[in-house]
Amino acid sequence: MEKFETASLLTSEGLVHLTRQLITCESVTPHEGGALLLLQEVLSGLGCEVFPLVFEGDGGPITHNLFAKWGRGSPHFCFAGHTDVVPAGDVRRWMHPPFSGAVEDGYVWGRGAVDMKGAIASFVCAFARFVESANPDHVSISFMITGDEEATGINGTPKIITWLEARGEKPDFCLVGEPTSCTHLGDHVKIGRRGSLNGVLQVFGTQGHVAFPSKADNPVPRLLDTLLALSQGPQEKASALFEPTRLEITSVDVGNPTVNLIPGSASARFNIRFSDQQSHTSLEEWLRQTCARLGGQHTLDLQLSGVAEAMEPGPLTDMLVAATKECLDLTPQLTTRGATSDARFIRHMCPVLELGLFEHTMHQINERVALADLETLTRLYEGILTRYFSSHVDGRVFIQT
Repeated sequence: MEKFETASLLTSEGLVHLTRQLITCESVTPHEGGALLLLQEVLSGLGCEVFPLVFEGDGGPITHNLFAKWGRGSPHFCFAGHTDVVPAGDVRRWMHPPFSGAVEDGYVWGRGAVDMKGAIASFVCAFARFVESANPDHVSISFMITGDEEATGINGTPKIITWLEARGEKPDFCLVGEPTSCTHLGDHVKIGRRGSLNGVLQVFGTQGHVAFPSKADNPVPRLLDTLLALSQGPQEKASALFEPTRLEITSVDVGNPTVNLIPGSASARFNIRFSDQQSHTSLEEWLRQTCARLGGQHTLDLQLSGVAEAMEPGPLTDMLVAATKECLDLTPQLTTRGATSDARFIRHMCPVLELGLFEHTMHQINERVALADLETLTRLYEGILTRYFSSHVDGRVFIQT
């Protein structure tokens, strides 16, 4: 790995260079791929105390993580993110090799450009510019970076938080750099996230020859009828902060090796993203009643991976809105839309919001980030740091309990 000149982070060229270097690290979950080693070098060069953290066990893969901190004062601002990425998919369909970090047509191309190595590079550069004139006795800024956000998360952010608690370390506020922008960069600030529930439904019948259906019991029609009913979603009141609850079918499987055999069972997998009008209990009751009414003999396995929750708008959201208006001349929308993130773990430690790049190409073939967006996000992140800490100096403390 080439030596990184930290002084270059004050320039747009250095920002692009760091983004490209991070993309060239093939850090497909749960492999570290060199991305955290690169950040360790860069952040150490910027004066941070860096702690490489490796966790394992509890049914998850060995995971490399990193915590870095600059300053000794208060308040403590934390930036959270992940260097792991999803697989590239069919590399033949990419305009540029997915881990090349190629620059063309005003974009940096590659897996992780948007989700979320570009945002990490932007915050590192914003941090480098901010601390040029900051007093380490008056502020603390940290980085909490995991290598396992795209998979189980077991040995990632939750264990970093446990490690921080054991050290008596607690940020006052955390900003997660997940992609949140939709039409204009910075137009959405994520203040919470929908709940997530995974399910597996298996419907049983009696195997037999297709020419003698009366001697068999085909479970496929019952499974399809049940899935059709479930896809309509539960009845619920409208939510002020959340989109309506949605069930998405992700697979239907029979495992039938031949065309003249009525299968003995059929199964389906689904995910529910739910609003604050639902709970695990209410959804389980609705699912089990629907399956019992339409599915006949069946099994239903459910796994909750997150509950619906949101931060009430207040001083912290006001701070991010004001910084965005000042830096970008737009007023962001406070939202809970989109995918879940490690903010679901961080919320137990401190107030947390999410703000990052455009979401359009995340996880897609030809993922890419505009060079102009990297610089704009860096400017916004620097503006957030400036407003956050100056607000404390002015005596207004942005801490919610």
